[in-house]
Amino acid sequence: MSAKLENLSVLIIDDNVHMINIVKTILRGFSIKGFFEATDAAEAFDIVKSDSPDVIIVDFQMDLLDGTDFTRLVRTGEDIANPYVPIIMLSAHSERKRVVAAREAGITEFCCKPVTAEDLYKKFCAIINSPRQFVKTSSYFGPDRRRHSDANYKGKLRRKTDEDRETADVDTSEDAGGIKTLDFRA
Repeated sequence: MSAKLENLSVLIIDDNVHMINIVKTILRGFSIKGFFEATDAAEAFDIVKSDSPDVIIVDFQMDLLDGTDFTRLVRTGEDIANPYVPIIMLSAHSERKRVVAAREAGITEFCCKPVTAEDLYKKFCAIINSPRQFVKTSSYFGPDRRRHSDANYKGKLRRKTDEDRETADVDTSEDAGGIKTLDFRA
């Protein structure tokens, strides 16, 4: 990874304080020094609004609001300074329905527990070295869920860069931070 991580601030959200400490220990090994921590989504949401962390790591399963509900609030909240913040979801359960639910909520990366330093480092590398454009539709706002093009795909093409641009009305815009968003209105 070419980026320097020591200047990042990371919000870690987990209802298990022991897990927060494990993640912080791993991140300290990456030279990250700035941490916020929360044991529930409501507390975390206040931190996101007031402190705007650079990266969020959230547990999937928590009381009251789970990680997917929290992510939707961050992505669509009106008083959120940075709805584009990278969000890594941690989960002890990696069955397809959970991964899909996380993706549909707008998660940037998904990491299975027990989390390892190598896995978390790969997620940070992906966030920093290969950031994804954001997509905004009537039912989704978050990172582009397609990581690559499939030459065998025969369905409707909707990316701005696709050759068949007449299949969707695509509007691109940039936010104040220069991040491009795509608005698909099929």
